[in-house]
Amino acid sequence: MSKVIALSNQKGGVGKTTTCINLAASLATQKKILVVDMDPQGNATMASGIDKYELKASTYDILIDAADPESIILHSDAGGYDIIPGNADLTAAEVRLMEYLARESRLKNAIDKVKSRYDYVFIDCPPALNLLTVNALCAADSVIIPMQCEYFALEGIADLMDTIQQISKSINPKLKIEGILRTMFDNRARLANDVSEQLKIHFQDKIYKTIIPRNVRLAESPSFGKPILYYDKSSLGSRAYLALAGEILRKEQKVA
Repeated sequence: MSKVIALSNQKGGVGKTTTCINLAASLATQKKILVVDMDPQGNATMASGIDKYELKASTYDILIDAADPESIILHSDAGGYDIIPGNADLTAAEVRLMEYLARESRLKNAIDKVKSRYDYVFIDCPPALNLLTVNALCAADSVIIPMQCEYFALEGIADLMDTIQQISKSINPKLKIEGILRTMFDNRARLANDVSEQLKIHFQDKIYKTIIPRNVRLAESPSFGKPILYYDKSSLGSRAYLALAGEILRKEQKVA
């Protein structure tokens, strides 16, 4: 059975897209994976080795029924997974979506047509709690929240939790938190360790044991259009995302 997971955090620069593509690439060695780029910046698309400026169609087109999702899916040779790419056209989506009834379910309707082909579908959300993010959360079974261990991150996560709870109550009752992932972690920083401990107290089993460290090679890899697994497999970043993929698979096996 396919599982749809949104990666969301309204705070930018927390490693959300990095987590999306690197987790997808790590799992793609064993599973069939689809990535859906819902961010107008198109970073997941570019980091997958696909030029966002050369797209004939994007996620925008499936949101407005201008194209069937099957016709838009591309294969990322760089990552080993399939992707529905995104680009700046998505900036117009919020205005166009206002024309539709059930506008928050447009992405879900599209993904439902193709998700049976995949083990996991990962949706890379924009860094905002807007209608694009709401579409992603309505389409998802669960949410992975990447976050840095810093003070303002704790404030931001409360807003996201409220949004998830509202959507769960009103539109998508199956929506839950898959896990909270500590990213860009520097264990030499006292604040990072303090916030990490607070997260473990408040969220307990929702916190992934895997921690993604600050890593130069991990930061470099998107500019080469490759997930870290294929840019520098021996790096700390690569090993961390492979560990996260293993943790997720083990968790799924326990549930099954």
